[in-house]
Amino acid sequence: MRWLAQPLLTVDHLSMRFGGLVAVNDLSFTVGRGDITALIGPNGAGKTTVFNCITGFYKPTSGRLALAHGGTVAPKAVDALTRSDQRRTHGATPELFLLERMPDHAIASEARVARTFQNIRLFAGMTVLENLIVAQHKTLMKASGFSLGGLLGLSKYRAAERKAFELAKAWLEVVGLIDRADDPAGDLPYGAQRRLEIARAMCTNPVLLCLDEPAAGLNNKESAELTRLLRGIREQTGVSILLIEHDMSVVMDISDHVVVIEYGVKIADDTAASVKNDPKVIAAYLGVDDDEVALSTGGGPP
Repeated sequence: MRWLAQPLLTVDHLSMRFGGLVAVNDLSFTVGRGDITALIGPNGAGKTTVFNCITGFYKPTSGRLALAHGGTVAPKAVDALTRSDQRRTHGATPELFLLERMPDHAIASEARVARTFQNIRLFAGMTVLENLIVAQHKTLMKASGFSLGGLLGLSKYRAAERKAFELAKAWLEVVGLIDRADDPAGDLPYGAQRRLEIARAMCTNPVLLCLDEPAAGLNNKESAELTRLLRGIREQTGVSILLIEHDMSVVMDISDHVVVIEYGVKIADDTAASVKNDPKVIAAYLGVDDDEVALSTGGGPP
């Protein structure tokens, strides 16, 4: 179980409250390095709230979100950083980030966590290629000296611009959209827009790719294509993938590791095969009474 032996992200006792509403309650799990991990649960279980905490849209009420680049970090190193006022280690290998202390832009650029959204958020009026160039704006801005080099056409900026175009074109090849590079992104079919959004996220060179319901609205053929695409991305880049998904055929086909939550509480955390047959998971999705769960697990009424 790579998620235990080689964790990339460790979610430790995460809680998120909105006034009197507890959306996530003392949640702990890990995302393995190079794994595809699915976070599943019924509607309203708190899955997107977890994503929003990981990616910095929300600041958790409590808990720790530790992400390590380049190798496994000893628990003592995480504890030492937690006790300090820092949000990341400096000069250490592997580099360690405490995401709950970081603003969302730093989580994306420094910790290298990318995400897509449940509702597609492309720049519909820009071309397909331009959407991928925009994803590399920080690199291009640095190379331009924050605009001056770009205005003057300095060689450093021109080299960075060429590199950005090559990376964008490479990802368009991967997602099968190179022939639509000059078309407005809003003109693409729905499934192609989903693939473009994933390509845009990958242009940021993430170590962790968070996908919020990537198969939503896709037909069976498109879902199968998505599964092949995500497997290929993992194999080619080594990126770890954390996804929220309601399509159980996609989840069971692609996931190395599945975490199930209900009402913000973890109820299962194992391989896809084990989770699929877990009575608590079946009950959560089908609305089975607690007494029936107890009977199916060998328990019974007191």
